[in-house]
Amino acid sequence: MTDRLLHHRTEGSPSAPPLLLGPSLGTSYALWDAVAPELSASHRVIRWDLPGHGGSAADLIAPGATVADLAALVLALADALGVERFAYAGVSLGGAVGLQLAVDHPERLSSLAVICSSAHFNGARPWEERAALVRREGLGAVAATAEDRWFTAGFTVPRLVRDHREADPAAYAACCDALAAFDLRDRLPSIGVPTLLIAGREDPATPPAHLREIADAVPGSALAEIPGASHLAPAQCPEAVLAALRTQLSGAPGRGMEVRRAVLGDPHVDRAQARQTPFTARFQDFISRYAWGEIWTDPTLSRRERSLITLTALVAHGHLDELALHVRAARRNGLTPEEIGAVLLQTAVYCGVPAANAAFTVAQRVLAEEDSAGG
Repeated sequence: MTDRLLHHRTEGSPSAPPLLLGPSLGTSYALWDAVAPELSASHRVIRWDLPGHGGSAADLIAPGATVADLAALVLALADALGVERFAYAGVSLGGAVGLQLAVDHPERLSSLAVICSSAHFNGARPWEERAALVRREGLGAVAATAEDRWFTAGFTVPRLVRDHREADPAAYAACCDALAAFDLRDRLPSIGVPTLLIAGREDPATPPAHLREIADAVPGSALAEIPGASHLAPAQCPEAVLAALRTQLSGAPGRGMEVRRAVLGDPHVDRAQARQTPFTARFQDFISRYAWGEIWTDPTLSRRERSLITLTALVAHGHLDELALHVRAARRNGLTPEEIGAVLLQTAVYCGVPAANAAFTVAQRVLAEEDSAGG
């Protein structure tokens, strides 16, 4: 019976790879309104409501519920829709559901994105107290402070605030019970699915340290921090979240970002990530997904050969700052100083002596710095 399933919305081609999107406590699947339509261009997007939220029946959850109970409801929905294996992304409580799926049912996940969430939620007591308050007085007092917990000052999404006020108090309290009992810290190292953590730098509910804790424990995971984002990052900074998810879903955290770091070095990539803003997020996504995730990973040419080509192109166009970066990259890719010099000498013939002269100056400085650091 459909009324025993979580209320959901499906977008995109039925034949596309499935992607399930989980909401945070107090919201509905409207949390994904600014992101889901874009993702549906490449995926069969299925976003769902928590029990007692949006269109989901309140009696799908009971007092004393656990996050594992919610994960079972998500699997029941996937089974009913004929979805065997899927990518998953979730915010806050929805992210906790994703972690639970990853430790209990890894065979069902192709990838996992945990957004503004935690492997624990600051202990049981605050959630026990919130559950008791809601059972006693309803959602009025809690909903009145939602905007302060969810968004930075001056920003709001009225639809989500309304969803909070209209949630079923008993179901909301049972979700608080689930958060109170949730702590997967000791099981994080067992997660083997490709995992992305997304933190909002202004998030007071699950600060970046909570996501960093997961990233440090989950082997091979990646962490992205979004400047200016609070707890509901998909609603407040959809472009940045979208860029990160596109990278994850294309496989680039395991491909593009890994290659980018291997060639350019962690310090450079970390600086680029730290400078990322919502305005530049799509460009950073393009670089990681296309340049590094597709071009540099193409096996037709080796990385040594790609460094030779890149050095030549940068000299030809006079991009000296980028040239310095790629001289270092060429050394990581196995080129000797003599080989780099030979490339620059070749450019003197085909790109011009002045261009090669400037390039030799840059390369000599970088190689001297490399020698000094190595010494």
